[in-house]
Amino acid sequence: MAIPQFGVAVDEAACPDRPAAFAVIERGGLIALVRVSWLGRGHLLHLPGGGMDPGETEVQAAIRECGEEAGLVAALDAAPFTRADHFFLHHDGVVRNTRGAFFAGQVAAENHALKIETDHELVWLDPFEALTQLDRESHAWAVAVWLRLRVRAPRATSAR
Repeated sequence: MAIPQFGVAVDEAACPDRPAAFAVIERGGLIALVRVSWLGRGHLLHLPGGGMDPGETEVQAAIRECGEEAGLVAALDAAPFTRADHFFLHHDGVVRNTRGAFFAGQVAAENHALKIETDHELVWLDPFEALTQLDRESHAWAVAVWLRLRVRAPRATSAR
């Protein structure tokens, strides 16, 4: 299956790849988002996640980012449920092609000592509301895929 590409790059050759990992974390029917204050763009909502550090696996990066951005200890599935790429203008003014892996999971614990990104605020939203509020199209697309997978997941039948 082809990985969808979101965003627009004036010159794709000038947009370096940035491997990244994101999480759709559910608790009580809501999903975790982070509100980020961007200079000149106001407050934006994103899924928790971000770029991979050298030597990290995708799932390790997503777990680390959940802690750093939201103070969440995430229990994530071992494999991503989808992937999406997104041309994205970063704080440093460089457009990168974020090569995103998206993981599903739950909150294992909250640990505010993990949160080091002071410009990020944890927000819990209904996933359908998140579809309309997320800034990055790739994140909204991933939430839609996650919702479809949840609806289509086989349900356990009770013994009679």
